[in-house]
Amino acid sequence: MDYSLLVSAAGGQIRGFFADTKESAEAARKNHNTTPVVTAAVGRLLTGTAIMGLMLKNDKDLLTVSFKGDGPIKGLIATADSKGNVKGYAYEPHVVLPLKPNGKLDVGGGIGAGHIHIIKDMGLKEPFTSTIPLISGEVAEDMTRYFAVSEQIPSVVSLGVLVDTDLSVKYSGGFVVQLMPGATDDIIDKLEDNLKTLDSITNMMGKGLGPEGIMNTVLKGLEPRINETKPIRFFCGCSKEKAKSALRLIGREEIKDISDTEGKANIHCHFCNSDYAFLKDELLELMQEEE
Repeated sequence: MDYSLLVSAAGGQIRGFFADTKESAEAARKNHNTTPVVTAAVGRLLTGTAIMGLMLKNDKDLLTVSFKGDGPIKGLIATADSKGNVKGYAYEPHVVLPLKPNGKLDVGGGIGAGHIHIIKDMGLKEPFTSTIPLISGEVAEDMTRYFAVSEQIPSVVSLGVLVDTDLSVKYSGGFVVQLMPGATDDIIDKLEDNLKTLDSITNMMGKGLGPEGIMNTVLKGLEPRINETKPIRFFCGCSKEKAKSALRLIGREEIKDISDTEGKANIHCHFCNSDYAFLKDELLELMQEEE
């Protein structure tokens, strides 16, 4: 089961979130049969978005994170809530790119230059929105910059996905570590020293480290304490009933036009790649409901 540790360290001067998201990343891969570079891109975004969702305070708060670029993947989008539910997809799921010179998947090349756009719906009159330029398209670096620019919180974001030889997700996870107001120079220096020698997320997972082990490595000497463990899961929540509600919104005349011209309607969910078909008799029932 995917999960995240909610952690404090250095007597509250640091907070951290350490997550294993293999099952969620694999669910996203299966939904769209993504190629390795897209699997890595979506998996990283799911992890980062799930962690950011856990930072939300209320049950009904929702977060949407989208990357839009001029690369062949074109864009990614993910949404999450405060309970660990996350879902996401890539605009172009079947992109194939050469590996980078270091042998890594070229996620940045797939996304290209563009913007990261974040929406937080916290039940206020207007949602909080932020749009900033991408600096790499590699996801983690861009999320790090978002925290610094838009939320003014010094943060380190590290995300990783390793695709296995059968194209499934072998490892997926990451962390977000943030300095709290008033963090002292010696605590900052210690954290920086730990990060200088830190291995990649997937290499650490390959050595058998889960979120607990990665936490102890990142926060070595800083007395980390696990405050809470929260589940993470890929969850879409779409259904035929919800698709029917969406059809109702277009109104009786539009439904009649679809019935007359197409004979049926199809509602597609981009997140889980499900289709909900409404045949002519079902459309007629909908029209009668709208009378």
